[in-house]
Order: sequence, then structure tokens, then C-alpha cells
Amino acid sequence: MKILVTGGAGFIGSAVIRHIIQNTEHQVLNVDKLTYAGNLESLISVADSQRYQFSQTDICDRAALEHLFQTFKPDAVMHLAAESHVDRSISGPFAFIETNIIGTYQLLEAARNYWLNLPKELKNKFRFHHISTDEVYGDLEGTADLFTETTSYSPSSPYSASKASSDHLVRAWHRTYGLPVVVTNCSNNYGPYHFPEKLIPLMILNALQGKPLPIYGNGQQIRDWLFVEDHARALYKVVTEGAVGETYNIGGHNEKANIEVVHAICTLLEELAPNKPEGVQQYKELITYVTDRPGHDVRYAIDASKIKKELGWEPAESFESGLRKTVEWYLSNQEWVEHIQSGEYLSWLEKQYQG
Repeated sequence: MKILVTGGAGFIGSAVIRHIIQNTEHQVLNVDKLTYAGNLESLISVADSQRYQFSQTDICDRAALEHLFQTFKPDAVMHLAAESHVDRSISGPFAFIETNIIGTYQLLEAARNYWLNLPKELKNKFRFHHISTDEVYGDLEGTADLFTETTSYSPSSPYSASKASSDHLVRAWHRTYGLPVVVTNCSNNYGPYHFPEKLIPLMILNALQGKPLPIYGNGQQIRDWLFVEDHARALYKVVTEGAVGETYNIGGHNEKANIEVVHAICTLLEELAPNKPEGVQQYKELITYVTDRPGHDVRYAIDASKIKKELGWEPAESFESGLRKTVEWYLSNQEWVEHIQSGEYLSWLEKQYQG
């Protein structure tokens, strides 16, 4: 197969590409605008493969997209390109509207025009796989409730609203035009190569530098944590075996309160990085509670029974094993961290968590 992956220089996209190149014979075209969170260093392990190509292209550029479709001639699209950080969407929502909604529209139209002109056999095999988030569902009230594929949408932030919009567009292009789509909604990812504005890498790196570990509100917000390499396996399963028109929820079966996650990171660092920054007795003393963000959802949890039953996927990593691998990776890859911590990232981080 030839698979066109948008957002392939991002956290999840790069994991997907590494998985495909390292474990299959398929060809991949990575289409990425290379915004602040896109990092080609995350793909060094596969960059020399003859089955890998990269194009620095904005998915809002229809003409550029149509050229890529005509020259690469993909059998499938895996659409991961998105602005994805909730805090950034609150302080600057326009980029999320532009990329997540307008960009998805332009990609759908480029894919539809390409698909319509394929020979019948290739037309039947073509897939448009849209990768989304569990945040489109809003939050859960009961402690036993789970998001299913039929849970009503109730997004809380500009980010989740823009992703919900893109989900609706994809399903509308399937129903109206017949475009063969599959949709996945995943829980919180973590693992190697994660951009350090997100909770887990931020806590690891701040702790190693003796900086405060900022926790929103009381830290009791619950998330289901999914190791990114497990997610990459699931996405490959869906794009190659998923049924057209179906939605699959992908979760890690690891519900943890944010404060639990941070304590677990501190405990691991006590073991793996015992030489602490000057003046730090224990990593956990760096925990600092900050004002909660507006519209902060309390609990997300995924029912991933459908993908297990229909496609045979389930996560290989527990939260404990995945978190240990993650902490060990950051300790062993300080050069990657230093390169990605650009001036733009640092200035935004300082503004976001000041005080």
C-alpha cells in the first residue's frame, strides 16, 4: 500500500510512521506543515528508508494537496494533522479553527476528487482514516460511565469543538458523497517523542531541572492513558482492517487522576534519576497547584471493547510499564529535548504558567 499521513512529524503521527516503515512493506508520504510541535528528528530512525517520503505542506493548501495525491497516488489517507493543545486553543482559538476544520475540509475535497477518478478496483480499496480524540464527548459525570462510539458530542474547549467539527465533516463526506471513511477517537496518549507542553513530558523535564510541577486545580481530573506505540498499532489495524463508515474508540484501560500521574513520575525519577537538582530533597516537593483552566473536563474514560472484539486490538502496555519506558526515554534522549525546546515554546510556557 501507499499511505499518505498528515501530521506525520507530530507525536502520534511520527509513531504511526515509525510503526509502518519498521513493521510492514508499505510506502509512506509524510505531509506536515512543521509548526512548533512538528519535529523531523522524531523520524530519524526511518528517514533513510526508500519507502518513506516527506513533503512540507499545509493541509489548508488545496492545490498542493491535489498535486501530492496525483503524484503519490495513495491507497489510504491517515489524517492526524491538527492543532491539539487545549491551553493554546483557549489563548488562541483561530489556529484550531483553521487547521482542524478548514484543513480537514480541504483534505476531504482533495481526497474525494482523487478517489472519484480512481479505477473501480482501487476505488473500492481506498480509505480515508480520520484520527480524532475522546475530548469531543465532553466529560463523564458518573465514576463508572465510559465513552462509547455512540456517546453524544459535547465539546468543552475550542480545541475539542474544532475536532468535533472535523469529525462531523468526515462523516458527512461519507454519507453525502460515499467517500470510504473510518474514524477513531482516542484517549490521552503518552510516550517517547512527546512535545514537552503536555502533562507527562512537562512534569519529567521540569522535575529534572528543579522547576515547579504545575498542577491545574486540585489535580483530581481523571484521564485514560494510552501508550503511543499501542495507539500506532491500533491505527494501523483500523486503516487496513476497519469497516467503512465505522467509528472505533481506542483507549488504554488506565484511568488515573492527574495528581496520581505526577506522583508516579516523581517516584520513578527518585529511582532512575537520584541525582537531583541543587536544593531539591524529593521531586514531589516541586508539585505546585495553579488556577484551573476554563472549562476543564473532570473525567474521560474510553470503552475500547469494539476494537478488541472486531479487530483484535488491545493495549500491550500497562500504565506502569509504559510510564517507565517514557521516563527512561526522556532520560536517554536529552539532545532531542534540547532541540525541540525552541524559543517559541519556552516563551509560551512561561506565559501560560506564570505565577
